[in-house]
Amino acid sequence: MSVKQQIIDTLTQVLAPVHLEVINESDNHHVPPNSETHFKVIVASAAFEGQRLIGRHRAVNEALKAQFDAGLHALSMHTFTPEEWDQEVQVPNSPKCKG
Repeated sequence: MSVKQQIIDTLTQVLAPVHLEVINESDNHHVPPNSETHFKVIVASAAFEGQRLIGRHRAVNEALKAQFDAGLHALSMHTFTPEEWDQEVQVPNSPKCKG
């Protein structure tokens, strides 16, 4: 199973998101072709209600511990409550890290 699918499955199970996007951004970095080491996650979940940003990020990091232990190198996170997501937030584009 791909790392992307593992991330999707894990976050779906742990957070029951109302919105989830997992984007492999490895090609923006100096890694071998077809790598799965750098991802962007956009997730909206009621599990984030009442949590500050740091708590939301900790929840995602804890959920994905197995993937980090297996070689996931970088994760950009954009975490929202369902109400925040309904306000049509703008998620910034990731920078191109390779020149």
